[in-house]
Amino acid sequence: MFQRSPLYRFLCAALLASGLVAVQPVRAQNYASGLAVDLPEPNSAALGFAARAGRSPYAGDGSRFDLLPLYIYDGKQLFLDANRVGVKLLDEPTQRFDLLIERRLEGFPLTQAPASLTGMAMRDASVDVGVSYSMRQPWGQLKAEVVHDSNSTHQGTETRLGYSKEWRSGALTWRPSLSVAWRSAKLNDYYYGVRAGEATATRAAYEPGAGLEARVGLHATYEVSRHWSLLTGVSATVLGNGVKNSPIVAQRVLPSYYLGAVYDFGPHDREWVGTSSPTYFKLLYGQAAADGCHLLKIITAQCLSTAKVNPTSISAVQIGRPFIQNFNGLPIDVVGYVGLAQHNDSGLQPNGLQVDLFMKAFYTGFPWQDRIKTRLGMGMGVSMAEHVPYAEVSSQAVNGEQTSRLLHHLDPSIDVSLGDLIGSRPLKDTYIGFGVSHRSGIFKSSRLLGNVNGGSNYIYTYLETVY
Repeated sequence: MFQRSPLYRFLCAALLASGLVAVQPVRAQNYASGLAVDLPEPNSAALGFAARAGRSPYAGDGSRFDLLPLYIYDGKQLFLDANRVGVKLLDEPTQRFDLLIERRLEGFPLTQAPASLTGMAMRDASVDVGVSYSMRQPWGQLKAEVVHDSNSTHQGTETRLGYSKEWRSGALTWRPSLSVAWRSAKLNDYYYGVRAGEATATRAAYEPGAGLEARVGLHATYEVSRHWSLLTGVSATVLGNGVKNSPIVAQRVLPSYYLGAVYDFGPHDREWVGTSSPTYFKLLYGQAAADGCHLLKIITAQCLSTAKVNPTSISAVQIGRPFIQNFNGLPIDVVGYVGLAQHNDSGLQPNGLQVDLFMKAFYTGFPWQDRIKTRLGMGMGVSMAEHVPYAEVSSQAVNGEQTSRLLHHLDPSIDVSLGDLIGSRPLKDTYIGFGVSHRSGIFKSSRLLGNVNGGSNYIYTYLETVY
């Protein structure tokens, strides 16, 4: 179970306090995930996905397929990029310094473990914290990073040094990259070592110790249109001698490739010219849905029941800033949100915090808008819980499935103007409504989200005002 640390709490508070502010160009090489994302428009955020396939380091595990959701945001203070989120401490044209939280995408296969790992304790993905410094020059970009385990999973440290260079040719951008990482003994021993109690006649006890790891890659971005871009890339990871000689490791060079797409929401500053950018402030309270009351049933009003046995609840505050007004000429506004929720698990397990980061589209084109303004909303992003909520722990245990603190987040809602309801002009931009806070995996196909099939739904009421 996740242990709170002062640094973890500081980062959560900093992410919430920073808000969602004017964004800057997103031109990023994420050495941790192996992806390179180059959005065509400055002042932008994006949503997308990347399908990855690569050789597993573990003997008998073959190739792995992974679906990586891409929630990308790069603001003056806050950034979100694939498997990491953080706060910028310095951001200048030639240099940048970040404080970050990162989901480490390593570990034993969560299902169908090969014979080479039979009888061994699970090696889980971790949540690391660290710092990142990058230097941008005409000859390329240098990046140095140090990350350390934040929740006592592997208790190790990794130091990375990378170089990348960008070339543009029309709509196509090429970016080769090279990185080297020093991995501590605790990190390598956890993921590639064999403990004394796990040794067998064919699998000796082993400690790889500290060592170096290298990765070389070639990445490409193609701008299909103003908003859509295709991503692709190939890479090869070269394991250090200590790791390669482990009895559970099959080969030294691990090739991988990915293919994906992102939708760039475009520069929101053009959409709000002549007006001040509003701030959305939302308070909500919700209760866990009853067993069998799934998201589709809830949003189609087929099931609106809350749990009667072992009921749990959430309360949350969400702060949003707009990206786009009248998207593509339609009555649709797009708003970015950051939320902090408190789970009340009724003594069934310790209560915990949850951080949600998501984009939300509101449709307002109903025929009765002049009388009672109505908004139909759908949000999509990521949700990181301090503890896996009890509603998920219990339902996944029944189905024999694993859980994950980091999951996909959906937030459908419907509301009406409180001012229109009671005839008060000052409250016209205050809304009262109902929604669903939904956490889930993506059909067990995403290691980032714990290969989880299932999750939780909280049916909530809320009050939101726009300043």
